[in-house]
Amino acid sequence: MLIFISIAFFGGENLDLFSMNKAEVLKKSAPLADRMRPKRLQDFLGQEHLLGPGKHLTRLIQTDRLGSMIIYGPPGTGKTTLAMLVANQTQREYVSISAVTSGIQDIRNVTKQAEEDLGLYGRGTLLFIDEIHRFNKTQQDALLPFVERGILTLIGATTENPFFSVNKALLSRCQILEFKPLAPEEIKRAVRRALDEDIVLSTMKIALTETAVDYLAVLSNGDVRTALNALEIAALSSEPKEEGSLITPEDIRESVQVKHALYDDGGDEHYNTASAFIKSIRGSDVDAVLYYLAVMIKAGEDPRFIARRLIISAAEDIGLANPQALSIAVAAHDAVQLIGMPEGRIPLAEAAVYLAMSPKSNSAYLAIDRALAYLDESGRQMVPIHLRDTAYQGAKTFGHGEGYLYPHDYPEGFVQQQYLPDEAIGQRFFTATDHGEEEEYYQEYIKRIRK
Repeated sequence: MLIFISIAFFGGENLDLFSMNKAEVLKKSAPLADRMRPKRLQDFLGQEHLLGPGKHLTRLIQTDRLGSMIIYGPPGTGKTTLAMLVANQTQREYVSISAVTSGIQDIRNVTKQAEEDLGLYGRGTLLFIDEIHRFNKTQQDALLPFVERGILTLIGATTENPFFSVNKALLSRCQILEFKPLAPEEIKRAVRRALDEDIVLSTMKIALTETAVDYLAVLSNGDVRTALNALEIAALSSEPKEEGSLITPEDIRESVQVKHALYDDGGDEHYNTASAFIKSIRGSDVDAVLYYLAVMIKAGEDPRFIARRLIISAAEDIGLANPQALSIAVAAHDAVQLIGMPEGRIPLAEAAVYLAMSPKSNSAYLAIDRALAYLDESGRQMVPIHLRDTAYQGAKTFGHGEGYLYPHDYPEGFVQQQYLPDEAIGQRFFTATDHGEEEEYYQEYIKRIRK
């Protein structure tokens, strides 16, 4: 018994030392981005529109009055870091799960415990769910009653636009916060702080040229995690020297293993980029058109999706000002189908440039929408009897076709007669513009047909 006590006593001291050493080793072996997570709200980088001094969100965190929210934004902008800072600030029970590895049973366990803690001890629960968009509808719905009744406060983080990926019922119970990519100056501040304060890098006599810092800030695309990971790779792979190592832009370039444009297939940036592409065509900015086309190609966008957008733009934005644009866009779509990528980028670029440089008219687009709106307001009306079908036996018994004037029997293949239903006579759905070919042909045609 005495031997057991002695062993337990000295073993406990050894275990304490072992735990301290273990914690130190784990801290040093964690990625640089994790080691450099801010521990205080005032050290948080970026998102000044939400977390600047005196901002609404800052006050809510400091007073522990935070309500349920969904935070969305690109990777490496501080979503998880903010949740950890909130956890340090709150007096509530803090629980963190990931939608990637958790399921409906995990949600049930958390909500059951939250209900017990609130009912028995009066202590609320703050639940952080990373990648919340990965939860399906059933899993998201399981959170609803507990969020609605205030049994738990939800902080969901997502890289997807929540208006596309989170149930509307859950969205209506949460504040939506958008995190933006960090500015280059904020990335530079994070890099310099890591060199000065990190437990590993600060002992290595590592220095970066100003050009390398600038290059890293640009290359990281507003993602501080990418910047710090690249810095760590460059530092650890540099040749140790007694006087210290100097990291150059070339070292940074080799350390950023995958440089890609911010893009998420089927998500927010997918639609943002496609929208910018079309609006640049509409705005006749050929360089912007080529830039967004390159972003989509580089990100691996389905070339058929790009080609379909070109066809829509040709009809909607170029229209009758250059009717050939639609043929060019359809030809580009067919070419991509035939030859595939990467060669398909060439007909796509040809069509995109052609559309951007074409005169623009949306007269056909506006005309069909006016006609549809008229039908919504007035309902469908009877076809004039002289225009009705006469192909079937007995049609003439009903008077179909009686009084119809065959245009080809008249000079220039044209004759004045009623085509609109009686109730629609006088309606004008199409208005020609003076853009491109539309001025030359359609205005004259309209004048003649409507005189």
